[in-house]
Amino acid sequence: MSSYNQQIQHPLLEQQQVALWIKREDLLHPIISGNKFRKLKYNIKEALALGQKTILTFGGAYSNHIVATACAAKEAGLKAIGVIRGEELKEKWKTNPTLVQAASYGMQFLFVTREAYRLKTEADYILKLKNEFGDFYHIPEGGTNALAVKGCEEILTKEDERFNFVSCAVGTGGTAAGIINSLTENQQVLAYPALKGDFLKAEIDKFATNEQWQLVTDYHFGGYAKVTEPLVQFINEFKRDTGIPLDPIYTGKMLFGIWKSIIQGNFTKGTKILAIHTGGLQGIKGMNQQLIRRNLPVLDL
Repeated sequence: MSSYNQQIQHPLLEQQQVALWIKREDLLHPIISGNKFRKLKYNIKEALALGQKTILTFGGAYSNHIVATACAAKEAGLKAIGVIRGEELKEKWKTNPTLVQAASYGMQFLFVTREAYRLKTEADYILKLKNEFGDFYHIPEGGTNALAVKGCEEILTKEDERFNFVSCAVGTGGTAAGIINSLTENQQVLAYPALKGDFLKAEIDKFATNEQWQLVTDYHFGGYAKVTEPLVQFINEFKRDTGIPLDPIYTGKMLFGIWKSIIQGNFTKGTKILAIHTGGLQGIKGMNQQLIRRNLPVLDL
């Protein structure tokens, strides 16, 4: 499969004379979709080139990265280990749709306390894990490293040079950095963090090769994995209007922010925007479990 650009038709866009297109990276692969496909592409190749037999990575209970890594490892003939944040999940992970799916691809789990999880970037902790599991190829939480950024530099194509703005959601910053590195000199990236704060600027700066970008920090909805009733309503309406499903953690928040900016007239007439759909749709089932517990409307499946 491959991605393609889909133009959004809506009276608001006609009224504001703004063109909005969605790059359907969510269609790259049935499971390893969106930016996870891009991030894992060269990491899996590197693991195989090094003769590694096992991939180890880190993630939360509903991590898109965990599912994608499990599937990519299986397709490459590699074992996969997921270090999962939250020791309490050890006895109840089979009620979690994300972890059940990752396990179906053969991923082995290590559930750790939140204190231990904070050591995920420490060399001594990685060495401890190698003593426990044997040698492995380490992919960081969220998949961001230099090889991931290289993969994300392939998201934009020649035809995308016509867009004034390229918009993407931000988790660890690797996808945004890859897109930033592949811009033409007349383009700018609008990066929408799913987390509170602007600390991601430093993370993106580690890999970005130019300054043609800005963080839009007003649409995190309370922080990572936090959603509100208006966001759920927007995602459901967007799907009904366009046929495009959005995930509630990343792409949904980004599109909400873009839509709000268009309504407010923040884009000049004639502006062309390309929004990157980074996948993550597997997380909808887990989010709906949480929404039901909170007696809130759920996301359409």
